[in-house]
Amino acid sequence: MAMYVMEEMPDIHGTGEQVLYPRFAMIDQVSTEDLIRQIASSSGFNVGDVEGVITQIGIEMAHQMAEGKSVKLDGIGTFSPSLALCKDKEREKTGEGETHRNARSIVVGSVNFRVDRKMVRRINGRCLLERAPWKSQRSSQKYTPKQRLALAVRYLEEHPFLTVYEYRKLTGLLRTAATNELRQWAYTPGSGIGIDGRGTHRVYIKKT
Repeated sequence: MAMYVMEEMPDIHGTGEQVLYPRFAMIDQVSTEDLIRQIASSSGFNVGDVEGVITQIGIEMAHQMAEGKSVKLDGIGTFSPSLALCKDKEREKTGEGETHRNARSIVVGSVNFRVDRKMVRRINGRCLLERAPWKSQRSSQKYTPKQRLALAVRYLEEHPFLTVYEYRKLTGLLRTAATNELRQWAYTPGSGIGIDGRGTHRVYIKKT
């Protein structure tokens, strides 16, 4: 389940009015290791093979783009390198007698990505949206630590345990911040929150 927030932004038509637009509430990121494990578990390839292919794709893409080529991966998108001046180098000016920049003053500054429409269709086909219980601003602006503790305690009044995932949904914190804060509450005397289980089975419980 993916969450979204409605964010207030200026009207793109230049009316001067503030309009609400939907935006993903990005609260997590899939790492390369996570992606490799998911691919391996849903295919006939082992983890080592998947990791090797991904590594080689990255290396070969760099080689091709270094030659001024764009790289298209069907179902994913097109990657195109773009150039920039080296740091502390002034822009080249037109006209006679002006300094011209040579190749040593120019580097690849970034890589632009244009998504394949097939990827967008695949995402839409699997995307189930739910409105986030917090507003578009960061939770650190919306809630103080004391208020977040109160949210957790109130949740445990109605549920037998609290997971990091549920705490993130309550507060909007990123995974690492949510994990660290819950652990802090669990080891703080008088917080009302205890800890149970280990590793991936760890949960937080009401402490009397």
